[in-house]
Amino acid sequence: MKQLLAVIFVSHLFCLPTEGQVPTRPAEKSDPEAHKLLERVRKRYEKYKSWEAEFSLTLELPERPKEVQKGTIAQEGQKFRLDMDQQLLVSDGKTTWAYLKTEKEIQITNAAPEEGGNFLTPRELLSRYERGDYLYAITDKTRENAKTLTHIEFKPVSRRSEYAKLRVSIDENALQVERIIAFGRDGARFTFQVIRFTPNKTFKGQHFQLNPKDYPGVRVEDLRK
Repeated sequence: MKQLLAVIFVSHLFCLPTEGQVPTRPAEKSDPEAHKLLERVRKRYEKYKSWEAEFSLTLELPERPKEVQKGTIAQEGQKFRLDMDQQLLVSDGKTTWAYLKTEKEIQITNAAPEEGGNFLTPRELLSRYERGDYLYAITDKTRENAKTLTHIEFKPVSRRSEYAKLRVSIDENALQVERIIAFGRDGARFTFQVIRFTPNKTFKGQHFQLNPKDYPGVRVEDLRK
């Protein structure tokens, strides 16, 4: 169950809600200094044709021991690849493969048109914050590992939001998202920490495809219509 939660979090953290919202703080406005920084970072990410990141994901669920997982994530246009401890998600923009490692099963589905946009990417967060789904402000600045980090807190305007708030830490010099902490309304906390980020990386032709024949003994479920 925790593996499933991790994959859901990583795949959908940056898909900010845009429907069925109930504004709770209509008179409030976001911090203009935070807006300026987010604009600079957004423009930097928009220049990348592709990227890859190594990350760690810390899951803190109510009444359960803390768990830390590591993985890699890559995106090139609508193509993506997310590899975690017990699950591998790959899409070439037309087909999506989900390899459930512990169950020894591969599920094949048609790629949804919006799938790439919902996939974990700081660029998606930085291109959607202006929609008014979240109010945000700089909370503080710190020095970590010779980096100057600016911390921005996002609070949803909708009571239906899955998360009570998000904390995004940005490396000011590199203009990159360094860490994201999501606080669930159920008391859960997810911390996504970037270990290494490589922009404009060149990937081999098959990097965004998965051939079930390369996984002998694995059951294949083709769910395409």
